Amino acid sequence: MQNFLRMLAIVAVSAAIPATGTANQNRTQTAVVEADLHCLAQNIYFEARSESLEGKLAVAHVVLNRMKDDRFPQKACSVIRQGGEKRRHRCQFSWWCDGRSDRPRDEQAWAEAKVLALLTRAGLTPDPTRGSLWYHATYVKPGWARRLNRQVRIGTHIFYSDKPTQVAAAD
Repeated sequence: MQNFLRMLAIVAVSAAIPATGTANQNRTQTAVVEADLHCLAQNIYFEARSESLEGKLAVAHVVLNRMKDDRFPQKACSVIRQGGEKRRHRCQFSWWCDGRSDRPRDEQAWAEAKVLALLTRAGLTPDPTRGSLWYHATYVKPGWARRLNRQVRIGTHIFYSDKPTQVAAAD
């Protein structure tokens, strides 16, 4: 099953990268996409590796939702690293600036995170966060959360948007 998911992800990402321009431009574009996929996979791994599939997808979609919003950078790596450039523990995603190693150690969880990053970035997964741009763990109570609209709780994370709370459609 894991090999099937990898193959599906590779096909999806290959289809999502347009092959236009010179060979050098295509290599540069591919390198940027690969770097962003790596950052997105790291974020899934470090923020949600113990979560359900839905929880992992939710964390990935917050990054993608930010990339689509003009208030945030347009690249996954820039979104994830935002705020941690100057001071430790001030970044948007705590794993990035906590001073610990950013090398994944659980090979199976890392492989899953990479596949989910590919599938999510290719637009093949639903957004369980209802468009959320922020989240936090259930065991913390950040002051900023009071100014936002709670969208959904998934596992140990609560997701927020600055838009009115969306009601999930009935199946």
